[in-house]
Amino acid sequence: MDDVRSTSAWVASHSSHVVVDSSGIEKVVSTIDSIPKVEWDFEGIHYFDNGPLTVQYLFVLDALNFCFWPDKDLNYDNLASGLKAALQNDKSAFDADRLQKYTGPQLRELLNWPRPLPLEDERVRLLHEVGIELERNFDGKASNLVEQSGKSAMNLVALVARHFPGFRDHSVYKGRQVFLYKRAQIFAADLWGAFGGQGCGEFKDISSLTIMADYIVPAVLQQLGILKFSPTLASTIEASGEICPGTEEEVELRACSIHAVEKMRELISVKSGTPVLSVELDLWLWATGIQCESLKHHRTLSIYY
Repeated sequence: MDDVRSTSAWVASHSSHVVVDSSGIEKVVSTIDSIPKVEWDFEGIHYFDNGPLTVQYLFVLDALNFCFWPDKDLNYDNLASGLKAALQNDKSAFDADRLQKYTGPQLRELLNWPRPLPLEDERVRLLHEVGIELERNFDGKASNLVEQSGKSAMNLVALVARHFPGFRDHSVYKGRQVFLYKRAQIFAADLWGAFGGQGCGEFKDISSLTIMADYIVPAVLQQLGILKFSPTLASTIEASGEICPGTEEEVELRACSIHAVEKMRELISVKSGTPVLSVELDLWLWATGIQCESLKHHRTLSIYY
């Protein structure tokens, strides 16, 4: 997580297309007395049984949690609720040996989705990767992966990135490697939220997590006046033009978001006298964004977010 923070700060200090506006951060923070708590959804779209099967569900969910926008009708809720229904119908649906064998049409059937998914071959490949590695090193159970972390979110992110290449979310920017780790971090955050910071979701260092750099948060930060985009980048986003993964624009959008929210977190913590978690800020910003139907986000075909 120190690498995520330090490399994101380096990108922000060398960025060409995205600027973190310190005065914009101060203005927004001046209007915030406290961060609204966004509670985990127990009864709605997510599966939860307070046990190892929930951990398995969340790991499968976060393995597939990327790039919905090419299908205008598909979103995170479809994925979460579809996987929940599949597990309710068949408790063995996410067993490691079965994850290794799913095809694209079978995944669609699991999700009750009527047409090919965006990046469907990659989603199937990542399911296979999860199944193979869980079986090889964790007796088939994501809960064993979590147990090996020793109640450390930082250790869990490192374990996930080490064992599962599909979670290794990093880029090279102006000759320097940049670490972002959106889906590895969100797995730890989901566990913490689902289990209320207890049991499988107990992490002594939950404050080590940054925000989960995705499509929505940069757009919200831009709308708030915290991020400023170059005219060319702003025009591309407004026109729904595609931004290729690994380009300077794409890396800056995500890394500058992380850096900006770290600055927000520091100022809000000082103002309130109570430490604020980046996870809490992420949930608030993301929830704000998905409620805004007119929000224009950048478009990148990527397995990482």
